[in-house]
Amino acid sequence: MRIAVVTSNRHKAEEVASFFAGVAEVEHISLDIPEYRDNDVRNIAREKARYAWEQVRRPLIVDDTAFSIDALNGFPGPYAAYVQGTIGNEGVLRLMAGREDRQAHFETAIAYADEAGEVRVFSGIVKGEVADAPRGGVGFGYDPIFAVGSRTFAEIPLAEKNLISHRARALAAFRAWLEDQYP
Repeated sequence: MRIAVVTSNRHKAEEVASFFAGVAEVEHISLDIPEYRDNDVRNIAREKARYAWEQVRRPLIVDDTAFSIDALNGFPGPYAAYVQGTIGNEGVLRLMAGREDRQAHFETAIAYADEAGEVRVFSGIVKGEVADAPRGGVGFGYDPIFAVGSRTFAEIPLAEKNLISHRARALAAFRAWLEDQYP
């Protein structure tokens, strides 16, 4: 089976390709997709998949990720990329100053579209907390301030992070469905 990963991030496409080695052949397609707005990352991924399907007309996946902080009523949620680009980790840490509740979670939704016309969405969540200060030297985005256990994502080696991350969990759910559909 061949699946297109529609993303402008070639590193993400490489990660997906390695995840599906031996299960499906992965093709990277870079496509500008409109930024859909919704409070549910699964709905955003679904709409992105519909748009991408209309453009490429072959089995594909897209994804979208939310970063939600409990003490901030789920902010930034599906607007995580915008918040990261405007106030960054330092701004998020300022918003969290003095807060005892530091619980947060990432959710990634993987949406799959094919000729059957139905878009299927698979999600993965990883819970953690917002660290008091940035730590670690690997990763990107919120990785230096998002801790799972005693380490931030930026302190966890990439190979290990790829086993426990929200994206890995969503991809695992999709792969399980795919293997069931195409044994």
